[in-house]
Order: sequence, then structure tokens, then C-alpha cells
Amino acid sequence: MDINSILKGVNCDCGHFHSCDIERVYIEKDAAKRFRDLCCGYNKILIVADENTYNVGGESVERGLADKSLTKVMFSGSKLLIPDEAAIAAVEEKTDGIELLIGIGSGVIQDLCKYVSHDKNIPYMIFATAPSMDGYASSGAAMILKGMKVTVAAGVPKAIVADTKILKDAPFEMIAAGYGDIIGKYSALCDWKLSRAVNNEYFCTYIYDLTYKMIEKTLSLADGIIKRDEESIGVLTEALITVGILMSFAGSSRPASGSEHHLSHFFEITGILDDKEYFPHGIDVAYSTVITARLREQMLKKDFPDSKFVESKETYTEKMNEIYKSAADGCIQLQNKIGNYEKDRMSVYNAKKDEIRDILSEVPSGDKIEAILKPMGFDMDKFYNMYGINKIKTAVKYAKDLKDRYTVLWLNYDLFGGTIEI
Repeated sequence: MDINSILKGVNCDCGHFHSCDIERVYIEKDAAKRFRDLCCGYNKILIVADENTYNVGGESVERGLADKSLTKVMFSGSKLLIPDEAAIAAVEEKTDGIELLIGIGSGVIQDLCKYVSHDKNIPYMIFATAPSMDGYASSGAAMILKGMKVTVAAGVPKAIVADTKILKDAPFEMIAAGYGDIIGKYSALCDWKLSRAVNNEYFCTYIYDLTYKMIEKTLSLADGIIKRDEESIGVLTEALITVGILMSFAGSSRPASGSEHHLSHFFEITGILDDKEYFPHGIDVAYSTVITARLREQMLKKDFPDSKFVESKETYTEKMNEIYKSAADGCIQLQNKIGNYEKDRMSVYNAKKDEIRDILSEVPSGDKIEAILKPMGFDMDKFYNMYGINKIKTAVKYAKDLKDRYTVLWLNYDLFGGTIEI
């Protein structure tokens, strides 16, 4: 598949014309040379990078921009960069007169550029330095604002440029993270189907099927990815970017983000709040996909109860404050606005019991997903040792409160009080 072919738009059987504002994607050797033509018409350009990403890609980008007026924002390469208010301010204070942003990096760098681009109405491009996540092409910026992990509506880059040599030489943990992010789509797609059944949420078969194809394509090249084969790494990158485009098509991150991402956000947010270590995003997504698969398996073995689980407001408020600390009020306000706790979905659950069970059974087993991930260096014991069983159980029960999205975590909470056996 030529990734650029779908950028032209798709007349879909779902009744929507799917489109994306990205003008061009380049995944190739010596891709940085593309900036010479891409930046024609722009003079004052702001480059955003950290020391590590600039060292691998900065000079090659700048070579094609020798006739431009360049300004740089350079973050530390030794300190974890958080996409929060301070990082936003560091970029925005350099945007006066700037006509174009170029981000050199992966997850956090592109989220910052995406956010600032939207906030300041300045177009941006991204030079991808690692196949580590699927956000390059998505229209949402994953930010941490007021202590909460939020996805902020933002624009897509005018162009995505990725040098396959740089990609294959990225730290292997980042390659594994991208692979894990793709495997996480098993869980996300299942949650999307589940929400269609329970909440009559918009669903697109074309987006679903193409996302699933990206999972299968990535799996078929696992050996090459492990060996850092340049072509295989390029295909992984293509899969990640394609999924990002499909999120833009869907108008949300639904095809790519579900309960496994909620758990990942939980570990990141609580890690920041508690000053505790946590895994990179895609790594957590992969491990969390195993957890959500095991959760679905356990639910399939149980009978649906006659009534919804109800937690007292006092207990809920106490747990929110204990878990989310300064971000607790934001979580509570979000859930009060949505009203998920007030909704009694038992009549739907019972009426669609068989359909729900069929949907839950579509995801590969926890053992199967664990086996898929193992050759990439994933080991569930590392996950258990990092967070502890109790924290993982708490995440399964309360990670849902970080988002406004219905997933299997809500189904498990409504039916079984959010419990899981680990």
C-alpha cells in the first residue's frame, strides 16, 4: 500500500468521506533532503528537538535549510521531557514571527509541536527519529495539563519525513515500543466494537479492517524488526503512521486507543505524581494489552450479574484523591460531566450478552499476545516488578476515570466491580 494514496481521501461505505490534511509522507533513505523542497515558501523556521534527537537528525535537516532563518528550541537529552505547561511555554516563547515549526524527534517532541502549531496557528512538519508510537499522523496531542493526561484536539503535520537508517538505529526499546503500540490495537479495536454494541458509537469497517491489516503486516515482519532490517523497520513506521492517519479519518483515536492505553496513561500519570519510574508509552501499552486480554478471558468465564456494581461516592472520592492526588478533581469532574457512574447499562448488557461475549472473544488470548511480544524482549515479570500486583489491579479498576471513553474497563467495573485476578 502506498501510504500517500489514502491521503487523497476515501469515499467510505460508512457514509463519511475520510480525509487528512497531511500533504506528504516520506519513509526512505536520506529522507532529510526532502525538507529543501517541502520548506519552499517558508523563511523563518523554528526547530524543536532534544539533544539526543538533534544529534541524530539535526544536521541533516539543517543542510537543506541553509538559506533559511533558523531558530532552535533544544531540550535536555538527559532529563525526561514531559509535554506539560512548562515545555509548551519553552516552545511558544520562541514563536514570534515564525512561519513553520519542524520537530525532530518522536512522541513528546511531536506532541509539543502539534500543540503549539494548533495554539499559535503555525504549520509544522516532523522529522521522525524513532518508530516508537502511532501519533505522528494523528490529530490529537497527548499532553499532561494540570497533572492530567489529556488528548487535545490539534492539527496534523503538513509532512512526515522519516529516514530509515536513523529509524533502524534508534534505541531498541523505542523500536519495541512502536511494535508494542501496534499490538495494542488488538485491544483498542475490540473496545471500539464493544462501545458500538453497548453505546451505539460510530464505527467504520474500513478503518477497523485497515488497522487490523497493519497489525498483521507488522507481525509478519517481526523477525526483520528484531534484526533491525531497514526495510522491516520502514514497514513498522508505515504501519504506525497509517494508524495515525486512520485516527484522523475516524475523528478520534478510537481505532488505536482503548483500555490498554488507559492503563498506560494510569502508570505514566501516577508515576509522575508519585515521582516513580514508569515504562515508555508503547512498552506500557504492550504489557497492558496482555492484561486487558486476560481480563476479557476472565470475564468470559463468569455469568453476568442481575444488577450493576455500585461504589459509594465516599469510597470513590477517597480512592480518587489517594490515586490521582492533585489531578483527582479533574478526573471526578470529567466523570461527573459524562455521567458514566450514573448510567445503568444492565438492560443493554443482558439484551446483548451473546454479542458482547462474541466481541470479547475476538482478541487473542493473553498467552498468545505474551508470546507475540516475547521475542521483542517483553517479559511480564518486568511489568509486575515495575508496578506491583496491587497497583496493576488498581489501574484495572480506576484507569477508566482518566478518559471519557467506554472500554472493557467500564464493562468489567459495571459487572464485576473492576476486579481482575493476576
